Amino acid sequence: MFAAQKHLGQLYPGSELPYLTHIGAVLLALLPALRENPEMDADLAICCALLHDTVEDTDTPLEEIARHFGDAVAVGVAALTKDKTKSKSDAMRDSLERIEKQPQEIWRVKLADRIANIGNKPPPYWTREKCLAYAEEGEMILQTLGGASDILARELDWRVREWKERYALKGGE
Repeated sequence: MFAAQKHLGQLYPGSELPYLTHIGAVLLALLPALRENPEMDADLAICCALLHDTVEDTDTPLEEIARHFGDAVAVGVAALTKDKTKSKSDAMRDSLERIEKQPQEIWRVKLADRIANIGNKPPPYWTREKCLAYAEEGEMILQTLGGASDILARELDWRVREWKERYALKGGE
């Protein structure tokens, strides 16, 4: 309910779908890792999956996340939140470095997030080059965090390869 209220009125980029569909897709992508790793702190993983974009994409401060969901969730959400003052590539590297310092539940949320994102068509205004760069970023996420979950790593690897094939530049286009 918290994430639904915070993202109310937002649309998934390049679509008419409510942004909450992305939040649900991340949660669904995470579920196999919950079954694969029964020792996992499911509450932490699920809360962070539901809230992973709340600070980055709304005016919600981390303090509000901590107040409602506890410090561990707030720290996980903070690691998953890209620093908008950095360039896109630096922001991803910075976020991955912060995620690596977190419990593997947070790693799994990031893997599930990219699985959910790369499972969709890109916004129609993205160029092929941007699509390929997004796939390469997915490979960086996989290389950095893939050890947290075999099942999520396999899924992300498959999706990245399929995405790269679909958007590969052919014949000098």
